[in-house]
Amino acid sequence: MKKTILLASLFLMWVGMASAQKYACVNTEYILSSIPDYEQAQKSLDKLSIDWQKEIEAKFQEIDNLYKKYQTEAALLPEDLKTKRQNEIIEKEKEVKELQRKRFGSGGDLEKKREELMKPIQDKVYNAIEKAAETKNYAFILDKAGSATLLYVDPKYDISDDILEQLGYGKNAKKTK
Repeated sequence: MKKTILLASLFLMWVGMASAQKYACVNTEYILSSIPDYEQAQKSLDKLSIDWQKEIEAKFQEIDNLYKKYQTEAALLPEDLKTKRQNEIIEKEKEVKELQRKRFGSGGDLEKKREELMKPIQDKVYNAIEKAAETKNYAFILDKAGSATLLYVDPKYDISDDILEQLGYGKNAKKTK
């Protein structure tokens, strides 16, 4: 009997503490899309990616042209020259694949550039969220952007506009929640 009363008391205390905690949510996609520097950085990354992709495609086209030329001349070439041309084509293909990996692979140039351009902006947003949490005594701030696990949020708990205001973008923020 004493155990039951003790467990019930502990449960009621836990429920009371849990209900006293404050929660909020933000939409980081909305916040970031409302920051002009972020959109400019994204445009810069997109342009860089397109330029690098065009460079790689041009190199693959060169290899394709070399291969077609080789195929038309192969019947007339001596065996040692055939082997030499095949090796040249294979080597150029390896070089282009290595360039592709260097530009777009894990830890590649595009990832490094994204880190360089986006991280300061994301850190600024995170610090504003952290400051809001400390100032308003929020126990949790959830991100409702891109997550299927958060199915509903009452708009009164969405502090995305407060974060934008704190970052200095509140008056120009897009209203696209």
